[in-house]
This record gives sequence, C-alpha cells and structure tokens, in this order.
Amino acid sequence: MPKLFRKSEGQPIRTEMERQGLSLGRLSELTREVDPEGRGVSPAAIGRIAGTGRTAHPQCELRTAWLIAEGLDARLHRLFAMPSRSTLTVERSRVDAEEE
Repeated sequence: MPKLFRKSEGQPIRTEMERQGLSLGRLSELTREVDPEGRGVSPAAIGRIAGTGRTAHPQCELRTAWLIAEGLDARLHRLFAMPSRSTLTVERSRVDAEEE
C-alpha cells in the first residue's frame, strides 16, 4: 500500500484542526466515527503526522491519511501528497543481479 506524504510539514492539518477547534483527542474520535472498522487513528499517531518535533513523521499509510482527511471533512489532496513516481522502471532478472 502506498505511503502518502504530509504537505508543508503537516501545517495544513494543524491549520484545519485549529480552524475547527479540534484537539488531537477529538480528531481521533472523529476518525473512529468515519472508520468502517471503528478503529480510527490514535491521538498519538495524529500528533506524529501533524507535528513538527523530532518525533514527527513525514509520511503515513493511505488508510491513515484518508481517515484524518475524512475526520476533518477535508479533501485528501489538500493535506497529503502522493509519493513521486519511482525512478526504478527496469525489472532485473537474477542474472542481472549476479553481474553487479
């Protein structure tokens, strides 16, 4: 499953949370409400994705990003970016790998 990258070091997420007056805990509750499995995203995980400190994570799973965007009632592409296309486009055979 692809990983998505948070935009602008999580600023759009923080801005939207502030605009709606949401805490990490409340956003976590909202993600549980929109999650078909009812699990949602923990406040700690949201903090790592939206945060700016040493523990901040620049990327997350697509499912996590989707739940955060849905919890914020925001468009996914405004909060997260897709990874760039891989530059590795040639598949290697076992023979090619042994030549290196």
